[in-house]
Amino acid sequence: MKSAITISFVPEARGGPFVYWDDLSAGCRSAAALGFDAVEIFAPGPEAIDTKEVIKQTSDLGLAIAAVGTGAGWVKHKLHLVQPDSASRRKAIDFIKSIIDMGAALDAPAIIGSMQGRWGEGVTREVAIEWFRQALSELGDHADKAGQVLLYEPLNRYETNMVNTTAAGVELLASLATENVKLLSDLFHMNIEETDIAAALRLGGSHIGHIHFVDSNRRPAGNGHMNYTPIIAALRDIQYTGYLSAEAFPWPDSEAAAKQTISMYRQLTE
Repeated sequence: MKSAITISFVPEARGGPFVYWDDLSAGCRSAAALGFDAVEIFAPGPEAIDTKEVIKQTSDLGLAIAAVGTGAGWVKHKLHLVQPDSASRRKAIDFIKSIIDMGAALDAPAIIGSMQGRWGEGVTREVAIEWFRQALSELGDHADKAGQVLLYEPLNRYETNMVNTTAAGVELLASLATENVKLLSDLFHMNIEETDIAAALRLGGSHIGHIHFVDSNRRPAGNGHMNYTPIIAALRDIQYTGYLSAEAFPWPDSEAAAKQTISMYRQLTE
């Protein structure tokens, strides 16, 4: 398993669970100095990234790009994949495709989290899930052609009413017209929705493509009540070799949160 840490420079997401903020270069330098393997990037859009410069910078620092987020599509542009208006849904798909392409240029997968949206506003759950299946199938195929998997993140009930558990996520993936979508398992969301996080990870098995490594209160690992021993055991049992990526609040500040994260990562995995 490898370590990663989040960097956001989306102004509309300020206050959210990202460790480093605003300055991609500074975040990368700090992550490399602490010994992280990779960074996870949340950008306002593909136009905000000079991919050649980012590749050079991260390569010089010995960092990989673990993943890129699509959340700006919701927090900045107010787009999601199950909006009642078909034109808005198409804009959401096109925005995600642009992030998939940006990620592919960085050799990184894209994440769909908040852009899954919520059913309601006259849209039934059944209709929303069908729209969502169609969108994920199209986006998974697009990612495949770009040489990457697509990561889908079930969220807790307070953030979406679409898919909240690993079991529901596995069921959704099985219904898609593509096999190129993996689950992103976020320990914060799982702490709310799963009765047994380790058992849920074992159920997810080979479907799990990425982990958000965070504590029960969304602070950095070790600052809540999460029991990581069975979680790491489960990840080893399913032969997970991907990233443990810190999508956590910068508590009490970014540098302290990063140091706490890498310390816990080493305690648990070495």
